[in-house]
Amino acid sequence: MISVIELTKTYGAGDAAVTALSRVTIEIRDGEFVSIMGPSGSGKSTLLSLLGCLERPSSGRYLVDGRDTVGMGDDELACLRTQKFGFVFQAYNLLPRYGIVRNVELPLIYGGVGRRERSARARDLLCRVGLGHRLRHKPTELSGGEQQRVAIARALANSPAVILADEPTGNLDSKSGQDVMAIFRELNQEGRTIVLVTHEPGIARYAGRILHFLDGNLVGEEFNAT
Repeated sequence: MISVIELTKTYGAGDAAVTALSRVTIEIRDGEFVSIMGPSGSGKSTLLSLLGCLERPSSGRYLVDGRDTVGMGDDELACLRTQKFGFVFQAYNLLPRYGIVRNVELPLIYGGVGRRERSARARDLLCRVGLGHRLRHKPTELSGGEQQRVAIARALANSPAVILADEPTGNLDSKSGQDVMAIFRELNQEGRTIVLVTHEPGIARYAGRILHFLDGNLVGEEFNAT
């Protein structure tokens, strides 16, 4: 369970201060698929960064499975990030000099997993997202949709309970976007929590719940029959 209570994030100070998120309160249940929608500057990506413990809030509380993250030190937050969350970004964030197997292995390398085990796990994950025929390729040799599937495989490397995705279809054509969203839906059906930021209504409707943001505020909520 993720609980956000009166969460606020302000950048800068004094006259230059900008409030990106203002006193937001939400709960995300285990196994939910939630989309966060809003125009540029609405606070949706800031919220995702706070949920993933990539940034600290200016005020408010953020609880993960009942644990208050606000008082955690940097090492404790890093451990929580590694164990709980997988991240998928619009720009893929793959390392072009490495093959895709190595890219998927990277979280496992940082986690101290042995070479044989991490290679086998990376290959299994790439096969799972439909890239078993591309294992010898580098990211630059793949289409955008294929690169995003590599990024999803990498996000799954440490078997996280929650996937946080920031505009994962933003750089993709409609067919590739649908393929990527089909993977997210399958992961959710298996029990993983998915929190996805998008500005596309058609993508948002893959989720069971849509949160609407504007100017740093939660301004609406709707439910879908998925």
